[in-house]
Amino acid sequence: MTADQGFGGPVERSRRNLSTSAPGPNGEGDARPEQEVKRKPTKDEKDETVQSSQVSPRRCDDPSHPTTAPVAAPLLVSVSSTPSPSPEGRKSPVSYPLEPPVTRSSLSELEVSKIINNPKLRHDINFDPELHFRPNVEGDKGRRKHDRASLFWAALKEQLVEFLVDRPSFYAKHGMGDDWCLPKLLKAVKEIIQTLVPQRDRQFLDDGLNVELLMQQFHKGIADLEKLALWLSRVLKSHCAPMRDEWVDSMYNQLSNGNRNNDVDELVNGMRSLLSILEAMKLDVANHQIRCLRPALIEETTAFEQKFLMKKLRNRKMDIGDAKPWYREAARRYSNMGSSGSSPFGEMAIFFEGLSRSMLPSAGDKPLPGTFFFDEDRLSRVRSDILDAINLDVCMRMYEDLERIARFNAMPAFSDPVSDDEPLMPSMKRSRDFNFNAPLSTSRPSSLALSSSDSASSSPRSSLVLPAYIVPDLNEAKTKARNLRESLVALLQQTPHDLHHLNRWRAMAPSMALQIFRFTNAPAGMLPCFEEKLAENVCKLTSPIFQEMQEAYRIRLMTELAARVRYFKSLSGVCLFSIATGNRVPSNARSLDLGRDRELDAAIRMGQQEGGVEDIATRIAHVGVIHWRIWARMAYVDEDDMAMD
Repeated sequence: MTADQGFGGPVERSRRNLSTSAPGPNGEGDARPEQEVKRKPTKDEKDETVQSSQVSPRRCDDPSHPTTAPVAAPLLVSVSSTPSPSPEGRKSPVSYPLEPPVTRSSLSELEVSKIINNPKLRHDINFDPELHFRPNVEGDKGRRKHDRASLFWAALKEQLVEFLVDRPSFYAKHGMGDDWCLPKLLKAVKEIIQTLVPQRDRQFLDDGLNVELLMQQFHKGIADLEKLALWLSRVLKSHCAPMRDEWVDSMYNQLSNGNRNNDVDELVNGMRSLLSILEAMKLDVANHQIRCLRPALIEETTAFEQKFLMKKLRNRKMDIGDAKPWYREAARRYSNMGSSGSSPFGEMAIFFEGLSRSMLPSAGDKPLPGTFFFDEDRLSRVRSDILDAINLDVCMRMYEDLERIARFNAMPAFSDPVSDDEPLMPSMKRSRDFNFNAPLSTSRPSSLALSSSDSASSSPRSSLVLPAYIVPDLNEAKTKARNLRESLVALLQQTPHDLHHLNRWRAMAPSMALQIFRFTNAPAGMLPCFEEKLAENVCKLTSPIFQEMQEAYRIRLMTELAARVRYFKSLSGVCLFSIATGNRVPSNARSLDLGRDRELDAAIRMGQQEGGVEDIATRIAHVGVIHWRIWARMAYVDEDDMAMD
């Protein structure tokens, strides 16, 4: 099983929307494609075929969420990678057995016993309040499953038509046995219903859905499919969520109309709807179980994962040899950050210093230790969001400098002609001679310098003092800057998210430069040079402006991170999840943390902007605290070191 994390920054989380596993009877509500997880699956995960999503969970009791399963057959069944022949070109029966697209076996991952023993889900449930199951329909595997399902339904239709128009040929191929699509489908339906109804009701299944008797009636031409459809609709309505009733009625109409009119297409569509409804019901039950079990699963995260990981380490199925060298290198490089006793991070000071610096763009794509394999995607999104935040700061810096140049050009005092024999002051050079790459000044580098001599003293921030009547109103300037930043974020959200984060910025730099230019009164002739320098500053990590913005961001991040780690490390698992994800603490878990700081709770919940430094700090602290609880003694520090701390 793979799991998507609901931990996005300004770009990631803003494009999150409600999605469904499949459409209802009218075809609306197709599943939202999500990027496939890049982490290589472990051996224990290779055979898992159900995927958990980070979209809003289905609620069995909420009719306002019309999530339904795909009419076209939901694809949870494992399939072969061998290409399947097209139904149109198949003149003879297939040479291998066809199974229904959804069976009890393919839905076995939704059983509660599998849920509580799935290590990836057990880890992800700590971070994603919207985690739930949905059919796995993405990527090559999803396409293969879809092709296999289409082949099954095409084969069923062909067999039913042959039974009606050429019965001798049908019996020559299939005889009176059950080795063809219809009896297999009915058996699969019965087995799935058995898992959905209480034990006391299962005895009635043999009466209403006796597959052997139904097939005998079918061969004799006396099977009453309309009666079967009515019985099935009553059983499903008595056990499914009310929001599924309309879909069940549509299924009944398809089966009954197909039976009355001898319409094979309608019959097959009704059977597809039946199987999809059963899958949706099974998903509803599994997602309800996740919501109920979440507090217990979260509280037991550390013990469960340590047991699971120790077993893999003993069996040599996992290598964490790079963890301790990474930690020792962080200790060597950041030993001057203060002892664990004086650091607000406590015993986790070295760990969080190394982790936070690994998230910065200057760290490149250097991989984290293997101990982070469950968090690779989560932290990759953190890295991308940090780069976005720093580059937005770079854009705003260049906007401020460009705005100063625009005001400098508009000053009446500079409109008077100057004698060619009279030397110009550095700050009075023409704006077209500015230099975006001025060297570092004593305070901070300017992205625009009004000098062709590369003099640091010519920076608008250090040499240009505007008269009071030229300085704009501060409130107006702040509003203008805020509107610009919001428009830049909106542009960033429109970029293709399958690109590498640096490539995204390289592609968006011209649009960003133009948008910044629109918010100033700078001369139009400056735009080409401004575009070039903006692209250089947001794509070149060695740029002085980028490095300064990165360091300023790191300082703010560490301040926010220290406050959150100091608070998070004393919380229970459930309350940590609640505070870090902004969710309400379940009533039965509130007694676990009587000493919680309610004011800090509110500040973390309400005071952080998505993708801002507070949000990034919360996400890193959440991942880091849970990671340390699991791995500290297993991978990083010795028992003696922990005892001294």
